[in-house]
Amino acid sequence: MQPRNMSMSGVVDLAAVKAAGEAKAKAEQARAEAARHGGPAAVPPSALVIDVDEAGFERDVLQRSAEVPVVLDFWAEWCEPCKQLGPLLERLAVEYDGRFLLAKIDVDANQMLMQQFGIQGIPAVFAVVAGQALPLFQGAVPEAQIRQTLDQLIQVGEERFGLTGLAVDRDAEGSEAAERPAAGPYDALLEAAMAALDAGDMAGAVQAYKNVLADDPEHPEAKLGLAQAELLARVQGMDPQTVRKNAADAPADAAAQIAAADLDLVGGHVQDAFGRLVETVRRTVGEDRDAARVRLLELFEVIGPEDPRVIAARQALARVLF
Repeated sequence: MQPRNMSMSGVVDLAAVKAAGEAKAKAEQARAEAARHGGPAAVPPSALVIDVDEAGFERDVLQRSAEVPVVLDFWAEWCEPCKQLGPLLERLAVEYDGRFLLAKIDVDANQMLMQQFGIQGIPAVFAVVAGQALPLFQGAVPEAQIRQTLDQLIQVGEERFGLTGLAVDRDAEGSEAAERPAAGPYDALLEAAMAALDAGDMAGAVQAYKNVLADDPEHPEAKLGLAQAELLARVQGMDPQTVRKNAADAPADAAAQIAAADLDLVGGHVQDAFGRLVETVRRTVGEDRDAARVRLLELFEVIGPEDPRVIAARQALARVLF
């Protein structure tokens, strides 16, 4: 996926006559089509804030930006200012009642998007309107300034692109929650996963944890268990002596370093594993760099986000990336 037809130079490009005409035509066509089907479908307030990744960027951002301004919030779990700005933007997205859509992008998991937007630091907030991108602000700025920026963005969307936003059904939230069956309990599935681990059946354990997460994606025990089971599955057939020799002989070989980091962690050498992968991210580029970064994030899940060693490694990774 590559973002297309995106300009980073701001309102001057947004005002381009051709882009405005095309956007207005698309918006009018969409409204006419919706009218033929009884009007635009209303969304619940929770749908005004979405998580976006590289795979869904075109669908969730570029395509949606033809009907509503999409505000992009680039953030990371380790970023303290992000923890202040994110909830504020989420509250404003609901308060503005569909006049913009908030798309949250985790830079740790979506490094390609971070590079494409030229992100130098986070939090960073952009907007996409009719396929055109413009920077809004960086850092945790005051709420009054954010409101002023959003008002200007919405005005540009309405006046120059004919974007009228999303219809919001504030009564839909409660009915959806009532219709959704309660998640869990998962005792049987978790016990099956533990039994599989005890029997050395890593594939069975992985599947059992995935079954829980398919119904409850944020289940903490299943997330931790899956990360651990996948790690054990990776090292199950390794020859430790060979893996460590390969890593020592080829410091710049990402695959060799990733395998050695898995062994480090299983052996209890947590800081060695993290340090090895941070250094690999620093040394490599492209797919190798991304593979090392992703594996490091996976190992964070094994240890847990609150562990001081994870926090320190996240900071070290940020220094390498940014």
